[in-house]
Amino acid sequence: MKIGIDTFGCNHSQSGQGSYILYFLSNLPSNPEYQIELFGNEIDRFVYTGENGLKFISVDINDSPKTVKRWHKRKARKFFKNNGFDVVLFPAAEKILPKKLKTKGIAVFSSVLSKVLMTSSKRDRRLLHKGLKQMSHIIAGSEYIKNDLIKNGVAREKISVIYNGIDHKVFFPSIQLDADYIDVKPFSIKRPYFIYGSRLLDADKKHEALIQAFSLFKKRTNYPHRLVLSGSEGPYSSIVHEAVYNSEFASDILVTGFFPHSSFSQLYAGATACIFPAVNEGVGLPIIEAMACGIPVLCSDSGALKEIGGDVPVFFDSHNIEQIADFMQKIVEDSDLYKECTKKGLEWASRFNWEDTVSQTFKIIDLLCN
Repeated sequence: MKIGIDTFGCNHSQSGQGSYILYFLSNLPSNPEYQIELFGNEIDRFVYTGENGLKFISVDINDSPKTVKRWHKRKARKFFKNNGFDVVLFPAAEKILPKKLKTKGIAVFSSVLSKVLMTSSKRDRRLLHKGLKQMSHIIAGSEYIKNDLIKNGVAREKISVIYNGIDHKVFFPSIQLDADYIDVKPFSIKRPYFIYGSRLLDADKKHEALIQAFSLFKKRTNYPHRLVLSGSEGPYSSIVHEAVYNSEFASDILVTGFFPHSSFSQLYAGATACIFPAVNEGVGLPIIEAMACGIPVLCSDSGALKEIGGDVPVFFDSHNIEQIADFMQKIVEDSDLYKECTKKGLEWASRFNWEDTVSQTFKIIDLLCN
C-alpha cells in the first residue's frame, strides 16, 4: 500500500501541522506493507526526511499560497495517479485540498472550520468545501472540531476524532527546582516566569489580553515574574509587539519568536505556569505538553480546551482581564492549588501519546484501502 503525505502548507515544520508530520513520521508502524512517501517543496526534503530515510518527491513550484493552491487545483490529481498513491494524507487540510480527487484522501483537520471560512475569500471558501467533499475520510483533532464540521455540512459518517499525541521523551519535568535561569539558546531566561507558546497569528490568540492581565498582576503584586511569549511570527506580530512596547512592564516581557518544538519542554518545565488565553482553539495541544512538563495550566474556557484539558486546568474567561490576573496571582500564592494542578496534569497528560494517534490513523487507512 502506497501512502502519500502532503507537506504543503505546513510552514516547513514551524507550525502545528508541521509538528504533526514530524511526530507522525517518528511513530510509523514497522509494517512492510506500508510504503510512505512525502511530497512538497524541495526545501522540505530534509526538514521531514533527514533521519527517517523516507522518499521525498520534490514538486517544482514556488512556495506562495496562491501557487500551491493552483497546483492542488489543477495538477495534484494527475500527480497522485502518476506516483501510484493508494491514499494521500493532507495534514494542512484547512489550508490546502485538491479540488478534484480520484485517489482516496484523508484530511487532517486541526482548526475550526467556521473560523477558517470566516477569514477566507469567497473563492477559497468554495474550494475548501469542494475539497472536503472529495475526501474519503476526515480526521478531526477534537469533538469540538468534528461538531463544527458537521454544522458546516460535512457528513458525520466521514469524520473520526483522533486526538494528537505528545512525545513523552521530550515533554517531561526536566528542570531543577532551584535553577535561577533556564538556558535555551539563544536565550537565558531568568525565573520566575509565565509561559505562553502560540504563533502570533490573530486576535483569537489573545496575546493582548494576556499582556494586559500580566501588567495588572505586576501592579497588584510587585512580584518578580516575567512573561515569555514564544511562537512563530505571523499576521498579528506587529500588533503583539506594539502591545508589548506600550506596556509599562515591557522590560519583563520576552517575545522569543520561533522555537524548535523540542525546546519548548525546557521553557515549560522552568515556568511557574502555562497561561493559554486563546479562544476558539480546535486542538489546544500546548496545554497538555505543559502539563506533561509538570507545571500548572491556566487557560481559556472556550473552544476545545475544556475537552482537551478535562478538569485539570484553572479555566478563565479570556475577555476578563481582572480574572486572568487574579488566577495568575492565585497560582503563585496558593501552594496547595499549585501542587494539585501539577499532580493532576501529569496524570492527565499521560493519556496522550503519538503511538495511539498513528495507530488509529492507520486503522482508517486500512479500512479505506482494503
